[in-house]
Amino acid sequence: MNALAIAETQVLIVEPDLMRTTALNHACNERGLRVIVARDLPTALLTISQHLFDACLIAATIQEQGDGWALAAVCRLIFPEAYIGVVASDRSLLTLQSAINNGVDEVFESTGGLERITAALAQLLRHGENPRRQMN
Repeated sequence: MNALAIAETQVLIVEPDLMRTTALNHACNERGLRVIVARDLPTALLTISQHLFDACLIAATIQEQGDGWALAAVCRLIFPEAYIGVVASDRSLLTLQSAINNGVDEVFESTGGLERITAALAQLLRHGENPRRQMN
């Protein structure tokens, strides 16, 4: 694994739950990913205006029901080559339609385990293997 590629990989995690945020941050750091955490919408908006991200992992609900989807769409506009993932409570048809409408690359179920989420992120970002970059 190229240490330089991993060291420069920066991930935004937007998650209001402190326990989940801490666990995601720790798991990403163990895989060599640099993480910036935002626990609310204003902090997330400020963060995306000040940093470049290779990946964004956003909770579907940050402060109000569904506001994470709008943030995912903003991240897609600002970081068109970044990997955008949303953590949602289910993978219903409505959830998947929201993912398509907002340019989300993957929907993770919140009940699916944080280790699976971080493993998927690390795998996608290894050596800059971002599938979105390969499409462009």
